Amino acid sequence: MAVGIAIANEGSQSQYNGRITSYLVFSCLVAAMGAFIFGYDIGVSGGVTSMEPFLEKFFPKIYKRMKEDSNISNYCKFDSQVVTLFTSSLYLAGLFTSFFASFVTDTFGRKPSLLAGGVSFLVGAALNAAAFNMFMLIIGRLLLGIGVGFTNQAVPLYLSEMSLPKYRGAISNGFQLAIGIGFFLANLVNYRTEKLKGGWGWRVSLGIVAIPASILTLGALFLPDTPSSFIMRSDGDQHKARSILQRIRGTSDVQTELDDLTAARDIAKSTESPFQNIVKRRYRPQLVMAVAMPFFQILTGINVIGFYSPILFRTLGLGESASLLSTLMTGIVGSTTTLIAIVVVDRVGRRILFMVGGGIMFVCQIGVGGIMVAKLGDHNELSKGLAYLVLGLVSLYVAGFGVSWGPLGWLIPSEIFPMEIRSAGQSVTVAVNFFFTFVVGQTFLAMMCRLKAGLFFFFGGWVALMTLFVYFLLPETKNIPIEQMEGIWKEHWFWRRIVVVHNKGLHHCG
Repeated sequence: MAVGIAIANEGSQSQYNGRITSYLVFSCLVAAMGAFIFGYDIGVSGGVTSMEPFLEKFFPKIYKRMKEDSNISNYCKFDSQVVTLFTSSLYLAGLFTSFFASFVTDTFGRKPSLLAGGVSFLVGAALNAAAFNMFMLIIGRLLLGIGVGFTNQAVPLYLSEMSLPKYRGAISNGFQLAIGIGFFLANLVNYRTEKLKGGWGWRVSLGIVAIPASILTLGALFLPDTPSSFIMRSDGDQHKARSILQRIRGTSDVQTELDDLTAARDIAKSTESPFQNIVKRRYRPQLVMAVAMPFFQILTGINVIGFYSPILFRTLGLGESASLLSTLMTGIVGSTTTLIAIVVVDRVGRRILFMVGGGIMFVCQIGVGGIMVAKLGDHNELSKGLAYLVLGLVSLYVAGFGVSWGPLGWLIPSEIFPMEIRSAGQSVTVAVNFFFTFVVGQTFLAMMCRLKAGLFFFFGGWVALMTLFVYFLLPETKNIPIEQMEGIWKEHWFWRRIVVVHNKGLHHCG
């Protein structure tokens, strides 16, 4: 069965003609700015909340505790629900926005969602940079969250739908690469602005995101909609649809792909409510993946590293500048390994990258937890050698994430849904991601205070579980056209019991 489907898939994907054109590259780069801003927001908040002038202005109690209370546990110095609210409010706003963004993306196309996201980013960045009280700070973060809600809904779909099957993994993984680059540059900016005299460096860190937001907003005005989205919303304008495909693909021979898109649209048009249909048995595997992929992605613990790595490194005994520099190093590692994943994902497939990355992350989480249990305690400091060993393990952990759950956690949901429920499916993915990002972000500092080093064993256990989940329940999606993706579930040892039985039932009723 596996050989048969592999041959069939190779045949179908070779029928789609085209190449990587400059028009495609421009469109994907502009769209990926939304992911870049997301990564920047993840990185900048952790660095800013470790800057003393920022803490002194907005969180004076934390600043005083850090400076004066020598009896408090290493793990509890930064424990504050207000600090975590500043970080996680963005994701709460993104959670609620993602459902409205699904309506916009479905009804008006991917492009308006990118524009709405860009404008929200601009206003949010301005408010944060100019903030003189907590109200302005939180409102700015909420607006950034609205922007992220729109772009995280639209960008993965945009990249996936613009790609040919044989390049889809590489191009779609550009979403995580852009997040990684944004995270890296946020830490670079934090490292530089922390040294500015006058205590206003945090304003530069929070406000500079207006530059990529401007690029996204202006660039989106010139973007095409994806062929899939245009065909779904058009009234059978085959001539214009063919013209869009020809320009994106760089060839006049696009009839086979156009026929597949048209057939998918006809099925989608018969679907009245995507959110009602997505819970039906025939879409059960896709729905499970739409929930499981972002759920597990967050429970790798990566957002903890993203949000709070400067605070974590200060807990280990590194100074303010050394903590920011250490976080900068992990950002470089994450971007580099995601680039490696882009190169190899369409050659080796998705599953093997999940296995390799999961193994690396598990070992590193257990290693960090073990060192902290044995040597750090509540009031000790790690030696410089051990602190840098922990930094090395965290960097290796980020590398494991960069080749696996980082890019693939977004890629898998963006490529498995049929057209009729694709936007709804992406909304579920984004909403689950934001919900658990908010929960983990809001509870991490309190969990670190109470679980202490056990927190790393907690995330390590989840990494082991998610690796087993992928091994047993996720089929390979490499090189399979999106509009033909439903077939992989019918061939899978577990999912075929659900979808094949359902289809037989429909046939019998007919």
